[in-house]
Amino acid sequence: MAGGFSNFLNSLKEKANELKDDVMKFKSKNFLNAATGGAALIALADGTIQAEEKQKMIKFIESNEALKVFKTTEVVSSFTDHINNLEFDKDIGESKAFEALNKLRSNEVACRTVMRLIIAIASSDGDFDDNEKSVAKKIAVELGLNPAEFEL
Repeated sequence: MAGGFSNFLNSLKEKANELKDDVMKFKSKNFLNAATGGAALIALADGTIQAEEKQKMIKFIESNEALKVFKTTEVVSSFTDHINNLEFDKDIGESKAFEALNKLRSNEVACRTVMRLIIAIASSDGDFDDNEKSVAKKIAVELGLNPAEFEL
């Protein structure tokens, strides 16, 4: 399974421009909130997020080709809002993040694009651990997708 997932990650990296084109098709506040909500959920997969992790995640989000279709300030603000909600009250934060994801559920292609983007963000540090995979699996289910399609 690990080999399948690393192959999946490599194909994501190779398709970075394609991902950017796909994100462009869904450039909306709902899409951005879903992507940053999912990224925040995965960032907190181990229960805490250190200041360094937040900074690293924000730097990655700022430099992510696919997210450049949005204003950097909007992306960082949306991600930070989700993180703040999760840190303030985990249940409320999760509820808001899943609500943001759920708004895309009627558009399968947008859901797949968000899922690919979230996995790319989550694996940007070179480590996609079991906690993160578990959260990614929940996100896939929330989006109405089969986690197995994403090697989860």
